Amino acid sequence: MTKTIGIGLVGFGWMGQAHSRSYRSIPTYFSDYRITPRLVAVSDTAPDRVDLAMSNFGYETGVADWRELIERDDIDVIDITAPNGLHREIAEAAAAAGKHIFCEKPVGIEPKETAAMQAAALQAGVITGVGYNYRWAPMVQYAKSLIDEKRFGGLTHYRGRFFTMYGRDRLGLLSWRYRQEEAGYGALSDIMSHAIDMAQHLCGPIRRLVSVKEIFVKDRPLPRPGNQTHYERGESDDPTGPVTNEDYVGALVEFANGVRGTLEADRSIFGPQSSMAFELNGSKGAMGWDHEKLNQLQLYLPEEQHNDGFVEVLAGDTFPHQGHIVPGGGNSIGYEDMKMIEALEFLRSVAEGRPHTPGFDVALANASVAAAMVRSWESGAWQDVTSLDVDD
Repeated sequence: MTKTIGIGLVGFGWMGQAHSRSYRSIPTYFSDYRITPRLVAVSDTAPDRVDLAMSNFGYETGVADWRELIERDDIDVIDITAPNGLHREIAEAAAAAGKHIFCEKPVGIEPKETAAMQAAALQAGVITGVGYNYRWAPMVQYAKSLIDEKRFGGLTHYRGRFFTMYGRDRLGLLSWRYRQEEAGYGALSDIMSHAIDMAQHLCGPIRRLVSVKEIFVKDRPLPRPGNQTHYERGESDDPTGPVTNEDYVGALVEFANGVRGTLEADRSIFGPQSSMAFELNGSKGAMGWDHEKLNQLQLYLPEEQHNDGFVEVLAGDTFPHQGHIVPGGGNSIGYEDMKMIEALEFLRSVAEGRPHTPGFDVALANASVAAAMVRSWESGAWQDVTSLDVDD
């Protein structure tokens, strides 16, 4: 029997459109799971986006006010891809109405907001999911299975990073992403959140750290009507405003299991295009993965491979989920395929009425690490990672 799940999506920008394509694709790629997302309604303050969602993506209705989605009985899931500053209000209203919630990271505009949103979801008993999509890459899923099977022996070292150039252009507009009052923290929330999640997903909890931050691009051109995203640029003589959140975050970290490591994130660096990556070492081997080459895993298991050096493992239909998308070995999948896998697994949790991972609890654990980074760069000292609570 096919399970139909009503979707209400808030925010139809690039990410909202990626989510929508994922929902539409699930029945065609994963028909054996018998899950049919129904695109019931979309909310966006831009009328042209609402029109696009209804004409090209198949949404049944579109509105400007997201509160209308919360009130509908035929919507089971509220999917939040709105700007970060709106996440908490939408999520708390959705939870109070008994809606399951999928929210893009960062869940809260600051760590304490994530704690409040988790508390609201727990009180309401709703299922939550978070957009830590990189953990759903088939090669990362395979890497996690190797760790769980102790194939690397005892883990010793971890190096995680997310380097991206979306902020490299000094004439890139001062969008909401660069303003702490609208986005919250900068690289910490936007991309370090992924690096933290991957580190704790693979190696377990981080117990203490020391961190630094920097703003490399101090001022940016002010947006103009119709020209407002962080991918658009101004002119050299345009009026500018100050960037108020950080471009870079770096940290030395100690994991609870004794692993030592580093985490870095930078949105204004020149060179890496979208290097969400890790390298990991253990007593019996090592491996590395980079989103820029998401269909490849660098693997070094000398006792099993009978050679002394890294080998390149190519993705294929023997790895988790990939056989549903493309057959054979060495055939590639892309970013939105990860998002589709992510959406599928969340809807499976909803259909089966079970908690989902990663949910708001995972987001809270990651926010606790982020909060320790903030305390460290403010104090200049090592900080213990302590669990956040809504009343902190």
